[in-house]
Amino acid sequence: MVKSEAFESYMNDVLGLLFFVLLTIGIFIRLKMLSKPQKRTEAEFERGVAESASMLGAGMNALQEALDPAAARAKEVQMQMKEGRYNKKKREGKANGEVLSEENND
Repeated sequence: MVKSEAFESYMNDVLGLLFFVLLTIGIFIRLKMLSKPQKRTEAEFERGVAESASMLGAGMNALQEALDPAAARAKEVQMQMKEGRYNKKKREGKANGEVLSEENND
């Protein structure tokens, strides 16, 4: 009976070692597959570059807005000023919703 316990312990060790060896080999093979360059046309490459740059920029903008809300508001105000919409108010009452700027407030 002592012999069978020793054999079971030995088999458990062998199976554990075999598992880690196969895992290491699998990781190595997968990394080799990932390191091979993909065959793409020039148009596919250009499209990928344009998409990744825009996604990276969008991600960075979202992160910046989350970290600094005042900067996000400042960027929004700058866009409104460029479009000429900043500080414009709708006049209520007799003007029936006419849009007037603060300078022309009669």
